[in-house]
Amino acid sequence: MKPIPFFLSLLASLIVTQTDQAALAGEPLIFISSFAAGDNGAIEALSLDDSTGRLNRVHRTTGIEHPFFFVISPDQNFLYTIHAKSFGGSQPEEVAAYALEGRTGRLKLLNRQSTHGTASCYVEIDATGKTVLVANYSTGSVASFPVQCDGSLGAAVSIIQHVGSSIDPVRQKGPNAHCIVFSPDNRFAFAADLGIDQVLSYRVNKSTAKLTPNAPPFAKAPAGAGPRHLTFHPEGKYVYVINELQNSVTMSDYDANSGVMHPRQTISTLPSGFQGVSHCADLKITPNGKFLYGTNRGHDSIAAYRIEVDGALNLIEIVPSLGKGPQNLLITGDGALVLCANMPGNSVVVFKIDDQTGRLKAVGDPLEITSPSCIRLLR
Repeated sequence: MKPIPFFLSLLASLIVTQTDQAALAGEPLIFISSFAAGDNGAIEALSLDDSTGRLNRVHRTTGIEHPFFFVISPDQNFLYTIHAKSFGGSQPEEVAAYALEGRTGRLKLLNRQSTHGTASCYVEIDATGKTVLVANYSTGSVASFPVQCDGSLGAAVSIIQHVGSSIDPVRQKGPNAHCIVFSPDNRFAFAADLGIDQVLSYRVNKSTAKLTPNAPPFAKAPAGAGPRHLTFHPEGKYVYVINELQNSVTMSDYDANSGVMHPRQTISTLPSGFQGVSHCADLKITPNGKFLYGTNRGHDSIAAYRIEVDGALNLIEIVPSLGKGPQNLLITGDGALVLCANMPGNSVVVFKIDDQTGRLKAVGDPLEITSPSCIRLLR
């Protein structure tokens, strides 16, 4: 019998680390995915000191390979993420369901389902927490999944293959679904397809989680634009699409009754005269609807815009992302901070938003993290 090691083991099991205490005390809890294979692939929980911008590590869940994108359920109890042993390979990938263990940052695997596609790159959940959507980039398709009572995922009930091509002979030979997003009223879902320069519109059956094409079935993007991600204005009257290939943002008026977008403005994300290679990635709007931010990979910057009363965009500034390849953004619930994941730069940088001008200023020190690809907030 060895009482001392047993006592130490028992004591260790009862210890709560300083960062755990911070998370449990009510500091915002941030989840960041590491887009990598094996145990390097993970989703990490960190507490955010919103007064200093400092991120403190809380818990790291491994065994989640290539978690390119993930989402947290509206009730904050579950997390759904891409899981791929070989991202963009010949075999279909998976979407995994995890239970959140309170505010500890720990995740418990519930189950996985096939995405029925490859290079699965986007996950979305509806406002009721009952339907999960996935966009498959390489195969150019979208799928929908019902959420079971225990938070696990049922098998896909919709698998819709996009068709077509566009003018870029290298990047637009066929469909490449890059995101799929619910409308504010949960009646429609919109998929930005980079390969065919379309934002496809689907009606959502709330009872079955099935998708059916809307009429008209899509809105056209500018030729060669390569629409990647989209987001709705908080008022629900405008939609903004960031175009990866054209390095621009397209603003559209939105008819909530018909689920139809009417493009009105396209504005560059790059400074005039820039001659290098750059591709947009993500965009986010502040909760008050005043400012929009978009990322440039190559120019390695964040473009900041003021949103006018009619929804139009006016450029405020373009600031360095302080890391290579800014991939994904998160704006905190109070609209005070924006976090930027520099995926190939292996860092996350926190910026403070000037609530009057929308300008950005880096705060705290960049956090070193392996291939950060997606950032989400636990309220």
